[in-house]
Amino acid sequence: MKKLLTIFVIFAIMIFTSACQKQKAGILFNKYPITNDTILSNDYVFKPNAKIYYLVVMPQKIHSRYAYLQIIKKGSGGLYGYSIYYGKDIRLKNEQIHYYDDYIVISEPGNYLMKVYSKDNPQKIFALGEFFVKP
Repeated sequence: MKKLLTIFVIFAIMIFTSACQKQKAGILFNKYPITNDTILSNDYVFKPNAKIYYLVVMPQKIHSRYAYLQIIKKGSGGLYGYSIYYGKDIRLKNEQIHYYDDYIVISEPGNYLMKVYSKDNPQKIFALGEFFVKP
């Protein structure tokens, strides 16, 4: 009986302490166009009127192939100190099922959030990233 109980406890510990995690979407920011050479040099602080390159990585396939990108400025009046700075509908091409890359130019200094929503479920934030524009 002790052996059976010991085996059961060991099996339960193995199940609850396994390191399996679901991959999550993310946003990578960079000062340079994102390539295999520059993908590891990510930045989060940018100068005004500089190009901010971003890469949205999506491990799950978006079924409708449409997403919505939104940039929110923190601490600038508006509702609870947040205001929408930029919004864009994204149409994903066949080769872009799991990623989207582009750039944006922001001239106002501040703290910004970039959110990506799927058109399949617009209530759920698909990816979230934060960056700063400082003079």
